[in-house]
This record gives sequence, structure tokens and C-alpha cells, in this order.
Amino acid sequence: MSTVPSTEAAEPVLAATALLRFATAGSVDDGKSTLVGRLLHDSKSVLSDQLEAVESASRNRGQEAPDLALLTDGLRAEREQGITIDVAYRYFATPRRRFILADTPGHVQYTRNMVTGASTAELAVVLVDARNGVVEQTRRHAAVAALLRVPHVVLAVNKMDLVDYDEQVFARIAEEFTAYAASLGVPEITAIPISALVGDNVVSASANMDWYGGPTVLEHLETVPVTHNPSGDPARFPVQYVVRPQTAEHPDYRGYAGQIASGVFRVGDRVAVLPSGRTSTVEGIDALGRPVDVAWAPQSVTLLLSDDLDISRGDLIAPADAGVEASQDLTATVCHLHDRPLKPGDRVLLKHTTRTVKAIVKEIPSRLTLADLSQHPSPGELVANDIGRVVLRTAQALPVDPYAASRRTGSFLLIDPADGTTLTAGMAGDAFAEAAEEVKDAQEGLDDDGWDF
Repeated sequence: MSTVPSTEAAEPVLAATALLRFATAGSVDDGKSTLVGRLLHDSKSVLSDQLEAVESASRNRGQEAPDLALLTDGLRAEREQGITIDVAYRYFATPRRRFILADTPGHVQYTRNMVTGASTAELAVVLVDARNGVVEQTRRHAAVAALLRVPHVVLAVNKMDLVDYDEQVFARIAEEFTAYAASLGVPEITAIPISALVGDNVVSASANMDWYGGPTVLEHLETVPVTHNPSGDPARFPVQYVVRPQTAEHPDYRGYAGQIASGVFRVGDRVAVLPSGRTSTVEGIDALGRPVDVAWAPQSVTLLLSDDLDISRGDLIAPADAGVEASQDLTATVCHLHDRPLKPGDRVLLKHTTRTVKAIVKEIPSRLTLADLSQHPSPGELVANDIGRVVLRTAQALPVDPYAASRRTGSFLLIDPADGTTLTAGMAGDAFAEAAEEVKDAQEGLDDDGWDF
């Protein structure tokens, strides 16, 4: 990478590429937990005592073979009902890559949990039951993946053993889903036919589907490119803490500590501090207790500026020529997470990077209907799992990027000021609404089958 001046400096980037964060999603009973359990079991990532506990629980339920779904359905209610309710995180590794997996629920009322699991994911695995094909919840999960700008999506057509491993069934589902997800703006879609119950194409290639020549699920997870050149991203540094040791050795030291949200900072860069707009120059960068000439996301560093400015937690440091403007008015696409509805006039706290300010919901212009991607104007409120557009007014100006440009500095949370409960996850800008309009226009020319290939 051109931004890395030496092998030593490249080590953090190379280490980061060995980690993949991914999430699983799908409709009820599509086999998400079974897939995750099979993935963990066949990749030798399950401890012997965990496997013994699953085998014992399976016998108690009258099952002859171990129910691998129990490896992820950890809540008592999940085990009793045979469904996933909460987001289950699992950490495992193969010789080629380390993984952080978020197994998210399939029920409509828990769609908000997919937002939680996929918000930091670089890849989403969307399961479809081969017998049922693409259903409304499948479309909903594809829409959430597009909304959150997940760069890679895997369509896992599960339970192929129940349709006699029919290639035409797989091809039909793959075409329908790919057309829908691509029209939403998902940049990369990979379709894989699997049977999580018996292990076909999960870790090992299936002998029952010789017509399929692509990778298994694990092979794709191990090889999907996750390297990223941060020099192409806007440089953003939210200040988390002001460092003033005031020691005899460093009597005048003043540094600004935090994690680089995106992009690259170099010594000598001319920067602006937002929302004040005052400018200065990066005089030094401290990383892991030593000075460096360059740092990039997601490193945690301390920036030293040449001018003594009034900077505190919540301020944002960005290139002086970036043209970032701070504003008190914010229009965004949101997913409402709480059981209490969000209504115009609600007073909330808005958390953006390291700053939390008071805000008011001025307007809810529309709610998205995921079945046909139409906009329902002036819904009056957003209830749990609703996706819609909101207009907010904040007590202080905030430098918020469009979410399409930066997942970190384009996102925010709305919080209940009374008890600190998270109410809503927000993505600044109207990019998803525009994508929905594009899909609506494209659908006007569909053939009798509903899809134009």
C-alpha cells in the first residue's frame, strides 16, 4: 500500500487483514444456528466439553444425532423454542484467518438485532430454505445489509438435501436474490448451495452436488478480500481524551487521544477542528508510546498539534481542505430498535462518535415498506424494526458525514435521556431512499415472472 512507508509500519495493516467480521441472517427455521454449529464443528473449533454438552442436551430431547444449533442458541428460551432470539457472538480461527461471527435472529420482531450484528460486519451470510425460496424476511435482510453498506453478501441456499440437490432450484433462487440485492446496491453477492444438517458445502465440498464448482462456505470466508487501503477514505479523528501529563519531563505536552475513524493522518498535515473550524498542523503522532510519521484507521493514537487550541472530547479533527461542515440539522435513514415508538417532537440524546448532544425529532417524512421498497409518507411514528427517514435538530452543530462515505462518522444512535436506553440506530443521508426509488423504477419493466434477467 502506498501509504505504508516501511515493513514495520505495515504490520498493523497485515494483522488486520487476518480478521473477518461476519453475520448470519435468514428467515425462521432456515437453519442459521445449524449452519454456524456445523461451521464450528467441522472446522474443529468446538471444545470437547461443549460438544459433550450438546450431545447430552440432544439426547434429552430425544434426538439421535447432536443438534449443532445448540452450540449457538445459548439462552434457555432459545433452546426451549428452537429459535434464535438474541445475537450470539462466536470467535473461531482457521490456519488462514480469524473470525468474529454474529448469529442474528430470523423472526420479524428481532430484525433490529440484525442491525446490531451487521453494523460492523464486512460480510453477511443470508440463508434461504431451498423449499421456500426468497421470502419477505429474506428481502428484509438483504435490505438491511444494503442499508448498512455490508460490502460482501453470501446467499446460502440451505436444505438442498430436501429438494434432491436440484440444480434448477438453486439457480432460480440465486437469480431472484441476486437481482434483488444488486438493485439495492449490494456490491458483491456469492451464491452457495448447502445442507447445514449433513455438512454439504459448509466446510467440505459436497459429493451430492457435482454440478457446483464454486467454493464452500468456509473457503469463501477464508479467501474473500478484506484488505482495504485507508488512503481512499476521508481522514477523520474523533477526540476521546485530552492528554496533559504536566510532568517535569513533558511540562508543555498536550495531546489528543482517540481512535482514527477513517483515513490516514501524517505529520505535517493541515487540519481543522470541528465544529469550531479552527485550523492547525499535525506536529506529531504518538502510537503505542513512540512517535510515528503516519497513522491510519483503526489505530488508536495521540495527535499533537502545532497550535494551542480549545479542543475537548467530542471534537472532530479532519483535513483542513476536506470541506466538512458542522450542522444542527440532520436528515437520516434510521432503524428503530426500541418497543417504545419514535414520534415527532420526541426529545432524545444523539450520540455521534465521541460526542453526545441533545436533539429533537422534528419530522418523520416516511417509512420504508420492505416488501416492495415503497415509501409510506408521514407515518406518524416508527415502531420497533421499522426503517424510515427522520429529520433531527441538535442542540449543537455536528460534523456528520454521509453514511455512504463513512460507516463510522456517518452513523449515530438516538438515546432515551431518562434512562440511557438505545432507541434508534441512524445512518446519515438519503442514499437508501434513493436506491429504493431506483428499484421501484426498474421494477416497472419486469416481465411476467416478476424478474427481468
